[in-house]
Amino acid sequence: MHAALLRAPGPIDERPLELRDVPTPDVSPNEVLIEVTACGVCRTDLQLCEGDLEARTLPIIPGHQVVGRVIERGDAVVHPPIGTRVGVAWIAGTCGTCRFCTSGRENLCEQARFTGWDRDGGYADVVVADSSFVYELPDGFDDVAAAPLLCGGAIGYRCLRVAGARNGMRLGLYGFGASATIVVQLARHLGCETFVVTRSDDERERALRLGAVWAGTYDERPPAPLDAAITFAPAGSVVVDALAAVDRGGIVVVNAIHLDHVPEFDYGLLWWERSIRSVANVTRDDVRGLLDLAHRIPVESQVDTYPIDAANAALLDLRDGRVRGAAVLISART
Repeated sequence: MHAALLRAPGPIDERPLELRDVPTPDVSPNEVLIEVTACGVCRTDLQLCEGDLEARTLPIIPGHQVVGRVIERGDAVVHPPIGTRVGVAWIAGTCGTCRFCTSGRENLCEQARFTGWDRDGGYADVVVADSSFVYELPDGFDDVAAAPLLCGGAIGYRCLRVAGARNGMRLGLYGFGASATIVVQLARHLGCETFVVTRSDDERERALRLGAVWAGTYDERPPAPLDAAITFAPAGSVVVDALAAVDRGGIVVVNAIHLDHVPEFDYGLLWWERSIRSVANVTRDDVRGLLDLAHRIPVESQVDTYPIDAANAALLDLRDGRVRGAAVLISART
């Protein structure tokens, strides 16, 4: 099979992903083999390739927003059937028995494994996945539009749950990439008033078009105190900006697997029962809930597509802010 393989992290300018043919993986009894048609490109992939996120195994094929069709099943697999269109997300497996798994918090399982980090992901012609961690996709989205939902959409959905999103809430979104593009639509559907903070003129215009009531720059404060805020930028200073904008009792939800230094700030920003909460990974229920809600709204996905052989270029465009919405790698067969 053809794949973009990471052997050693390095600056994305130096093209750390190697484009090569590798053996097609075997399928164990509980796994399925999926022919990949589209795979979203995530900032976590960039952090892995550049070394900001420490690799757990090398070489590794990145990619955890995978869409394709089941072409082979292990002997113990009953569902999904051959030919089913499915998605594969970040969470690839858990122990199923620890106190986190048995209390609906499998995202915190200490033995959890992740697609494109612990096991090979979707920057390839095919991918193998545990059949319990694949998701049958609704017909309302084509393959390319569905891919960004499997990470940016799912983690955004979890952020909204942690923030307590509800009708009438004033919600701030700090940063407006692939995940926030989906979240602003979910928030509008839930009845939130959404305020977006981002550097880009184009992103502010897109935020307003998708339902934000206000969009400004990091030099501006939202025009009303926020009940909650979600930060998407991997910069600690943005967390402090969001904390300064939330009202008494407000919560700042940090959507980042890697965050640079959080600057020192006055305790007065945290007083009055304000809080900061990280979001770590997603559960299968998050992915299923997001897919159902996104299908009912329906959510609009904005994507820039690249062939698999342009994976390095896609990550470079993502790093430099040239991607509008989400970047998606597509198979030559798509």
